[in-house]
Amino acid sequence: MNPQAKLIFTLSLLLGTTITISSNHWVTAWAGLEINTLAILPLISKSHHPRAIEAATKYFLTQSAASALLLFSSMMNAWHTGQWDITQMTHPTSCLLLTSALAMKLGLVPFHFWFPEVLQGSSLMTGLLLSTAMKLPPITLLYMTAHSLNPTVLTSMAILSTALGGWMGLNQTQVRKILAFSSISHLGWMAIILVYNPKLSLLNFYLYALMTTAIFLTLNSINTTKLTTLMTAWTKAPALSTMLMLTLLSLAGLPPLTGFLPKWLIIQELTKQDMTPMAVIISLFSLLGLFFYLRLAYCATITLPPHTTNHMKQWHTNKSTPSLVAVLITLSTMLLPLSPMISTAI
Repeated sequence: MNPQAKLIFTLSLLLGTTITISSNHWVTAWAGLEINTLAILPLISKSHHPRAIEAATKYFLTQSAASALLLFSSMMNAWHTGQWDITQMTHPTSCLLLTSALAMKLGLVPFHFWFPEVLQGSSLMTGLLLSTAMKLPPITLLYMTAHSLNPTVLTSMAILSTALGGWMGLNQTQVRKILAFSSISHLGWMAIILVYNPKLSLLNFYLYALMTTAIFLTLNSINTTKLTTLMTAWTKAPALSTMLMLTLLSLAGLPPLTGFLPKWLIIQELTKQDMTPMAVIISLFSLLGLFFYLRLAYCATITLPPHTTNHMKQWHTNKSTPSLVAVLITLSTMLLPLSPMISTAI
């Protein structure tokens, strides 16, 4: 892709995200979401591969439907209340439609169907944008309207997302699809606590984005998109593969790594809200995700017995590892000691 065109699309992504997260009016928030959608489409389809074109088409149709639903819900709320303010979403039907629209934007169950296919058809760097940056504006809108949303609907979506994200990721062999179902599972943790403690939901998103960025950049450095190539990557970069294993276990939420912090705080908050059964259920469903994280970690680091493999080792395609990866991996594995300070801040 032309560097000037890539710069324009990247600046448009920044502009759209900034407009949405800083807006107080539903129309400007909708405009920012549309700018984001139009800016990411060329980045998804830049390889001109049929899978990439299919992914861009699916993304466009889904995001357009979600944006239309969001605009419709805000118009209905303005019709009944006379308010276009984002924080004044009070009409029950409008709140339900808004929840559906933002769930479709994010990829929450039952509106998750597009996300694994789009991520699979994109490159690793575009997949990183789809998994992190493109989720920030909808998460921000959920944060701003958290007091108006229906807790029962969000809790149901959260439990289903955690269950389906773990269950569907079990039989995948493509790393991008596994990370897509991982994202759906983590969105469930963010959604279940959103009404009761929105700041904790944002903290979960920030830590998830940190760990996912580290994993995508590492996979991009070792040029890995499938489990078969991941199995032979340890000979190329053993230290990086070891740190990838730790980051994956952190994303799974195992102590004493960073990923345990948001799960710990969310379970604690759910218990305070007399939702102990929901905390137990979502914790048990997260064990499904733990299985495929462990499988990824196993493939990344455990050496194979000496036998022939049909996969051609890509020795000549190694990319230089950016120094940012070291910083992100360190943060992704060593932030748990800061939990007392973080818990007092939220």
